[in-house]
Amino acid sequence: MLGIEFRHLAALEEIVETGSFAAAARRLGYTQSAISQQIAVLERAADLQLLERPGGRRPVTATEAGERLLRHASRATAAMRAAEADLHALAEGDAGTLRVATFQSVGVRVIPPVMRLYVARRPAIEVKLVEADHGLLIELLVRGELDLAFVADAVVTAIEQIEVLTDSYVLLAPTSSELAQRERTVSIREIARLPLIAYRVPTQGGEAHLRRKGFDPRIVFRSDDSGIVQGLVGAGVGYALVPRLTVDRSDTDVAMLEVRGIPPREIGLAWHADRRLSPAATAFVDVVEEVAAGLRARELS
Repeated sequence: MLGIEFRHLAALEEIVETGSFAAAARRLGYTQSAISQQIAVLERAADLQLLERPGGRRPVTATEAGERLLRHASRATAAMRAAEADLHALAEGDAGTLRVATFQSVGVRVIPPVMRLYVARRPAIEVKLVEADHGLLIELLVRGELDLAFVADAVVTAIEQIEVLTDSYVLLAPTSSELAQRERTVSIREIARLPLIAYRVPTQGGEAHLRRKGFDPRIVFRSDDSGIVQGLVGAGVGYALVPRLTVDRSDTDVAMLEVRGIPPREIGLAWHADRRLSPAATAFVDVVEEVAAGLRARELS
């Protein structure tokens, strides 16, 4: 497919995503006729029809050939966007914007001390923080739309990362419960018999570990808000198997019990493997490592 350029593949992606030549043109800043010409170039090079054009209000969709090309195109466009972001960061040097993504528990416990220290050391850098679901967070990182992202148990070949924290799972129990009074380590089998408050997605968090072990836990409520989960445990609604980092330890209505049989989650700070870290990003990594060392020391004390 000689003569194919990045703009041709980007046009195909946008048309399929928006379902319209006109909408794709607006997103990419082209005229509609220019978008049509780019698709015509692609279809001539492929010698196949790549789009179904039903007419009227019905959306434009990819043919089977278009879908196959899109799978390759998405990797190519992601690499190009990562390269573009890399060059932009290199040009900006010590000034400019650093885009960092996080998820809830890291946002509550790790980000505040990191930001205090980083802003003091690099006041000229604007840090744009984004909170996202873990799957979307990885996708944004691979596409070059983020500079850095906190990740948990990530195994993605397109990223590099440093280890930040090992975050073990604990069981939250009402302080008045018999289990809390015994003050001992709880087994995974015992946990599976309890009424549990869990995250919205069964494949995430402690519930996922229970299901992988063959248990079918009884879930009495679901929420992705750590404060709601802990509050309901304190109110006696149920128990919760959560990462230690999510726990508010000042809450006297909740006991935090150690568990056995569930591996901890590994939290890291990641970036695109093909990108060279800017000085601003390198400084952020250094601050995260410093703060993480302090958090680990407090856990051991």
